[in-house]
Amino acid sequence: MTTSNNNLSNGFTRFGLHKDIMRGIQDAGFSEPRPIQAEAIAPAQEGRDVLGLAQTGTGKTAAFALPLIDSILRFRPRHTSALILAPTRELANQIAEEILLLSQHTRVSLMTIYGGTSMGRQISNVRRRPDIIVGCPGRVLDLMQQGHLRLDELDTLVLDEADHMFDMGFLPDIRRILSRIPAKRQNLLFSATMPRDIRRLADEILNDPFVIELADQAPASTIDHGLYSIGEGQKDNLLNHLLGMEDCHTAIIFTRTKHRAKRLAKRLSNEGHRSIALQGNMSQAQRDRAMQGFRDGNFDILVATDIAARGIDVEKVSHVINYDVPNTPQAYTHRIGRTGRSEAEGMAYTFVTGKDIGWLRATERMIGSKIVRLTADGFAPDFSDSTDSSGRDSARSNGRSGGGSNGGGRGRSGRSGNGRSGGSGRSGRSNPNNGGSRNGNKGRSQSASGGHPGRGSKNASVGGDGVRTRSRH
Repeated sequence: MTTSNNNLSNGFTRFGLHKDIMRGIQDAGFSEPRPIQAEAIAPAQEGRDVLGLAQTGTGKTAAFALPLIDSILRFRPRHTSALILAPTRELANQIAEEILLLSQHTRVSLMTIYGGTSMGRQISNVRRRPDIIVGCPGRVLDLMQQGHLRLDELDTLVLDEADHMFDMGFLPDIRRILSRIPAKRQNLLFSATMPRDIRRLADEILNDPFVIELADQAPASTIDHGLYSIGEGQKDNLLNHLLGMEDCHTAIIFTRTKHRAKRLAKRLSNEGHRSIALQGNMSQAQRDRAMQGFRDGNFDILVATDIAARGIDVEKVSHVINYDVPNTPQAYTHRIGRTGRSEAEGMAYTFVTGKDIGWLRATERMIGSKIVRLTADGFAPDFSDSTDSSGRDSARSNGRSGGGSNGGGRGRSGRSGNGRSGGSGRSGRSNPNNGGSRNGNKGRSQSASGGHPGRGSKNASVGGDGVRTRSRH
């Protein structure tokens, strides 16, 4: 029987979650549900399919993890109950760590499945029938096709960051996985954007979904972002200038290629910065060490490629710097979303050369506003356009207006004075285009420290081999 813990004064008590889950929520430091959680948890508990459109860093993991854990504790299945698919190993680990944190006082078991680790150990752990599997589509499909992973009784499928899985070419693998799991199941699909192919997939697999729309194409309101028009040969000097600014404490720098990331991280280290690369040529153990070192503060600068963009979730990253522009406009929002997370504020700068004009125009069309142009003394613009260059060295100092059309809100850089009074969310029940009521609550009472997964979990081990052990009490 599921019971709520009435001794805890916590906004999550409204959902009637199991008392041991409430203990995990308290340990995680969560006090009030964030908007995506407030909208998604109840319908997911009722067994509804859910379509959640929300940006990264908004609390989506807890939105689907809490009802999954609660259902497992309520019904005690003897089979794998939930499969969660994610586009990258880093994101799969991130999801697994947060689930372990929230379920640390329970006996819920979990494992991860992705490439770059021992398939033999994964096969061995699959046979133990963990309650929850978090994995990447490629390795999950491999194990299914080889007959090692059977999910004939699966209750719930979660597709997280569905748009990024499409960008990485996983859609055919996802369709093959869908053909091997029960047609009658609950589906929870979360995405920051809704391109045509993902909308088509949602229409195919979701049955009368509860629709939550908290995402738009624009960056989160907690992020001040701007661009520097700069020649390719000036990038290194401008990067050094920005990294030397007083308010730049930790930074993630994105490059277009893995070789460029490796070279840049090495150069910065040679110049005295505590920097590390995160790129595709690294083994999983090396990637884990790099991420953990960045999280623990052993490194102040992480130089990464887009392959890792969705899996990076680190508290208090003060700056994101796009040394190279992303390959697609959509990736812009995902990249700069590594800062300004869990209601904290962040800064994002992009280096744009004359050859990047096409990308810039497409990105500004997507987000619906101009990106503020910034200048720095000693750096000549590489191109000019009709947009007024209104920033000097800091998007924060020049990118805000004193309040926009809504009165007390804050205008953000590149938003043409559209003040925001806290963010808007839309919920509906049948169609992503059907809005429902708007609200201005950003749910700021959930602490940033609580949003960091994996900390404070005493009863769960996290290793580099894709195995997450069952808690024992």
